[in-house]
Amino acid sequence: MKDTWTETQGQGVTVAVVDSGVDGSHPDLTGQVLKGKDFTSGGNAQIDKIGHGTTMASIIAGHGHGAGNASGVIGVAPKAKILPLRTLQTNADRNADETWGAAVRYAVDHGAKVINLSIANDGGKTLSAGRDAIAYAQAHDVVVVAGSGNDGFSTVSEPAALPGVVSVGAVDKNANVWDDSNRGKGLVLTAPGVDIVGANPTMSNGYGVGDGTSDATAFVSGTAALVRAKYPNLTAGQVINRLIKSASFLGHKGLKAPDETYGYGIIRPRQAVMMDIPAGPKTNPLGQLTSSTSTEASKGTNAAEQADKKTSSSRNVLILVGGIAAVLIIGAVVVVVMRRRRSGGNGGPGSGSGVQQPTYPSAQQPYASAPHQGQNNPQGQFPQHPNPYGQQPPHQGQ
Repeated sequence: MKDTWTETQGQGVTVAVVDSGVDGSHPDLTGQVLKGKDFTSGGNAQIDKIGHGTTMASIIAGHGHGAGNASGVIGVAPKAKILPLRTLQTNADRNADETWGAAVRYAVDHGAKVINLSIANDGGKTLSAGRDAIAYAQAHDVVVVAGSGNDGFSTVSEPAALPGVVSVGAVDKNANVWDDSNRGKGLVLTAPGVDIVGANPTMSNGYGVGDGTSDATAFVSGTAALVRAKYPNLTAGQVINRLIKSASFLGHKGLKAPDETYGYGIIRPRQAVMMDIPAGPKTNPLGQLTSSTSTEASKGTNAAEQADKKTSSSRNVLILVGGIAAVLIIGAVVVVVMRRRRSGGNGGPGSGSGVQQPTYPSAQQPYASAPHQGQNNPQGQFPQHPNPYGQQPPHQGQ
């Protein structure tokens, strides 16, 4: 990513993280997190009791810490700003369409150019409050990115499945789709989503690792921020066009885009920034939602004020991650750096190989009311290690 970062680090771009809040005091996020807004009970959007929103923010815009920022997590776009919009406080909270829809409108009205929705509808359709909010974002030139869901279903969950939204599935270190990643018609991109490290204030050492299309969504949102910073005159539709045209099936031969398992391919941040891609039409290549009302402009504030008073027949849930480990992801994806901390204990691998992996609990149930949050690694021995997402020379599937 270093050569990409000489071109763009996401500076000047605000990414809204509609989630459980973002801990702006985390050492890898200091100075990156705006005040934001809490849509749950008038509290503080920088309080994150779950850790999920902070993890997403760190994948998008973490800058590391310490001498030379050599410790911690470095995200895809380390100079992008994060707008935290808290729409739930605990795993048991309902994430109603009215609530996150109000947050989406707020994001648009407060300058976000990319909106990260690491949420998925729990088996239902998005209500008009959510659909109209996304239509509002699209009408105001904002890139909306959402996770496909973690059920392993052959259909993409909403809101990711809605027209114009960049729906994202997850792949592992071998560029194979994650077993639990939802797929199907309408899947747009895939991105790393297995054994991904992120900042997590609920863990004793401030970091966690987990699987999910949440992480993959954050990778794509970060890449969109890079592109928007590098090419500020491109419309949201033209940014999405670059993300699609620069994606690759990475060695999976015989696929035809769009593929129902990989979409148009795996996100490639460097290529999204550096490839010579014609701007193309200004319209969104994925289509665009139309609002059910003609009063979007006036509804932004009212929806925000009324969100807690309304009810919804559907339930949206975070696409949760958890755990603890460290990883260095370079080139095709992102850089996450964990400096090895010297301490006593049972010892770990040498600094020249691998990383000491914790014992993981059984397969994560990301839609459960109380998903596991992983385990601590009291030794804290996290050496840098080779890129687990390193790929063969890309095979373009288009």
